[in-house]
Amino acid sequence: MHTNLERVRVPTPKEKIEALREQLRHHEYLYHVLDAPEISDAEYDAMLRTLRDLEEQHPDLVTPDSPTQRVGARPREGFVKVRHSSPMLSLDNAFGENELRDFDRRVRGLLGDEAYFYVAELKLDGLSMAVHYRDGRFAQAVTRGDGETGEDVTENARTIRSIPLGLRKRKGDWEVRGEVVLNKKAFEKLNEENEAANLKRFANPRNAAAGSLRVLDPSITASRKLEYFTYFLYQNGKFACATQHEALETLRELGFKISQHWTRCAGIDELVKFCANWEENRDSLPFEIDGVVAKVDSVAQQERLGWTAKAPRWAIAYKFAARQAETVVEDIIVNVGRTGVLTPGAVFRPVNIGGVTVSLSTLHNEDEIERLGVEIGDTVLVQRAGDVIPQVVRVVQQGEHRRPFHMPKHCPICGGETVRAEGEAATRCVNTNCPARLKESVLHFAARGVMDIDGLGEALVDQLVEQGLVRNIADLYGLTLEQLTELERMGKKSAAKLLEHIEASRGRPLPRVLNGLGIPFVGERTAQWLAEAFGDLDAIMTASEDQLQRAEEVGPKVAKSIHGFFHEKRNRELVERLRHEHLSFTYEAPKRAGGALAGLTFVLTGTLPTMAREDAKARIEAAGGKVAGSVSHKTDYVVAGAEVGLKLTKAQELGIKVIDEAALLAMLEGTE
Repeated sequence: MHTNLERVRVPTPKEKIEALREQLRHHEYLYHVLDAPEISDAEYDAMLRTLRDLEEQHPDLVTPDSPTQRVGARPREGFVKVRHSSPMLSLDNAFGENELRDFDRRVRGLLGDEAYFYVAELKLDGLSMAVHYRDGRFAQAVTRGDGETGEDVTENARTIRSIPLGLRKRKGDWEVRGEVVLNKKAFEKLNEENEAANLKRFANPRNAAAGSLRVLDPSITASRKLEYFTYFLYQNGKFACATQHEALETLRELGFKISQHWTRCAGIDELVKFCANWEENRDSLPFEIDGVVAKVDSVAQQERLGWTAKAPRWAIAYKFAARQAETVVEDIIVNVGRTGVLTPGAVFRPVNIGGVTVSLSTLHNEDEIERLGVEIGDTVLVQRAGDVIPQVVRVVQQGEHRRPFHMPKHCPICGGETVRAEGEAATRCVNTNCPARLKESVLHFAARGVMDIDGLGEALVDQLVEQGLVRNIADLYGLTLEQLTELERMGKKSAAKLLEHIEASRGRPLPRVLNGLGIPFVGERTAQWLAEAFGDLDAIMTASEDQLQRAEEVGPKVAKSIHGFFHEKRNRELVERLRHEHLSFTYEAPKRAGGALAGLTFVLTGTLPTMAREDAKARIEAAGGKVAGSVSHKTDYVVAGAEVGLKLTKAQELGIKVIDEAALLAMLEGTE
């Protein structure tokens, strides 16, 4: 007897991949557009990893709109200019209710007896961008630029997860215009990270969004948590819907993020009420707004109203009043940040600005104080920048007994020497052991790629510093099992494991030790060049600024920083402590093959026809050559591919020979 068993059909790889993509797109939409996630980040990551593995096994099935393709492009050398399908015009502004009503009178005068509506939307403080779709797939992204021509930022925009790589429900060719923004929480986090890395803080979320979108490395854009809010929908350079409110609904259907705070107003009174409400409640939003945009709803009426040379007659930007007040600068004090940067701050006679009492404001650095011309005792105009951060706008009246401010020569926290590098706005305390920067110094020292002390995280470092167990990085090597097990959430097994990692770090090579010291402008690459050039930490410590510059990629600015660091008594004492702990102070550079490129230094720029940049670098080094990150007098050859940038210009200025990939391959084969 035979039994007919129904055979279970196994999905093909293509079907598995498509099913995973659809699930991932659905969860991206829920998380990044609707702010209503259904699964955890870990579940999403696991699903994405499964898809990536399948695509690696079946590379012929990879498509541009796959969720795995958001990040992957190599860093670019620059941005290509692109002309917009139709101008991205700016809007005229209305300041106050009277100017808003004047706008309405002009609209009413041009439309006569016709009934009309306004669509009122929040004016997001970000960077305008147009995104193009071909047959429903993400194809290109272009910044506003001058309104006629913008910059192609396609690979960076691809990393923004609220921009769908494939449209929902519809195909066809579309153009979507909107605003790239960074919310307040992400902005603060980014500035904290910049400060920790000795980088400049962004002044406001708009600058941060613009800077994040225009970096040359898409992976950096991906890390910045940008959002894209849309408000215009085009086809063939023209509005795709009959009304603005229909366009917003269609954008939502296509899978785009729109601000939920918009309304359709039957007249000017409703519009005025909407503007007043959000001027009062803007602080409740997670992102910055600086006004309200009002548009005549009907596209047919928009076309009859037309445009001036600079702006449409059918739309206006109602700008919120800046929240400002005058007060007196009673003192200027200095704070020392986690990275040793000294930041001057104004102490005000307390003043109420927009319902908030303000008594302090950063003055950023000496250059800003000089630009403002502010001194202690002056009356100044203060505003809450972005309606949040107090800032001095200008001096209103000089004080009768005004006193100038001078940046201290010694750190107010530890008494160590302060240094302002040439070309830098920041003044820094160079004492690695300074209590103000100690936690950050320890975290940097322990980081992967530096001394690689696994288990030494932020919470543990906080305890070690606050309980006085670690007063400088050398104290890590004196920690005991008993001390560690007394700490909160530290069991015996974890403590023993941490001590093993600390012990193992004694064997890290000199380049890592140099990087771990936290010398300004000396990272992993520069530390490697210094170790190779000098071979001994003592030689680096005693070298003059001129001698330091013999190392690859060490110019006057970096040399001055290194020399100043080792000139500080406390840093030299720290080095002696580390010597006592038997860290590596000498270095034998790896012997490079005596190949065809021995003794030559190359710089790579642009995209090579057949080789990835990493492959070219590996082959040059295998043949005895060096690959530097920037062009200098020490460079022998610049290898140029497509889409080159400033490195090529620098090479031409210095008279350095520029070759292509074919010439490099010939040199590698020893035929030239």
